[in-house]
Amino acid sequence: MALGSFRNDPQPGANAEINVVPLVDVMLVLLVIFIITAPLLTHSVKIDLPKAASTPNLTQPEHIEFAVREDGGLYWNGEPVTLEQLPAQFGVAAARSPQPELHIRADRLARYEKVAQVMSAAASAGLGRIGFVTDPTKEETIRREDRR
Repeated sequence: MALGSFRNDPQPGANAEINVVPLVDVMLVLLVIFIITAPLLTHSVKIDLPKAASTPNLTQPEHIEFAVREDGGLYWNGEPVTLEQLPAQFGVAAARSPQPELHIRADRLARYEKVAQVMSAAASAGLGRIGFVTDPTKEETIRREDRR
């Protein structure tokens, strides 16, 4: 800091130095806050994504029950269908008014590829309401099986 100078001017000019002491104080306070809070942010929440619990959903009477079995079998309201038949059937269902909901029931060990193909065919045909059906009563059974 310049408190004096060697010049003998009767009116010295304005002091053009920046006072950094308050800035340093603020930065030190922020540093201490970050040092204290950083370890708290490293703890992660452990979740198990494959398990799902849901509350029973009251469905409207107009819906399509679609099942995907573990062996790759596809069933439309209980009737077996092939992957090639799906675009035509989804197109007919999408043209109905009101448009029905598609409820997909997939076996626990069903291949995700089959489920994705069914969803793609439904979306391409124009079905906008697609949902997955789960059984919340089996969640405790699944947890017990995973503990073994």
